[in-house]
Amino acid sequence: MLERVKAAIETAEKDTLPQLQEQIADAKEKAVELGELTREEAERLGDYLRRDLTDAAEFMARTGKELRDWLSFDLDVIEDRLASVFALMVDHTREELQRLAEQARESEYLHTGEMTAMGSLRCTGCGKQMRFHTPGHIPPCPSCHGTRFSRVAD
Repeated sequence: MLERVKAAIETAEKDTLPQLQEQIADAKEKAVELGELTREEAERLGDYLRRDLTDAAEFMARTGKELRDWLSFDLDVIEDRLASVFALMVDHTREELQRLAEQARESEYLHTGEMTAMGSLRCTGCGKQMRFHTPGHIPPCPSCHGTRFSRVAD
């Protein structure tokens, strides 16, 4: 029985290698045909794929471990990379939220040249109030020539 199993494994290995090489060749051709890769890039990628698959097969044969054991290093690298990407996303999101908060704070202010409705504005530079009895353009502050104002609630 052991001899039969050994013969079956050897036959499977002999049949698998040509099939695998054929599949890699087909994948290369398809990538070139679709314009995803140049011929040179496809050849290089095919070589890398053959190398990695051979390495994985040798690892499993030598150690008796499974493919997931061979991949564990790559999974660790992927997990580290994902953690880095998420950290960057969080940092970017935090920066974006801070920028939006600053915009919201800044939108509370009115500036010289903008239109305002009736009411009072206070210069953020010197605190002088200006009253508008009709809608109009906001001039510079008559006291300090400041250009940023906040609305004064009556």
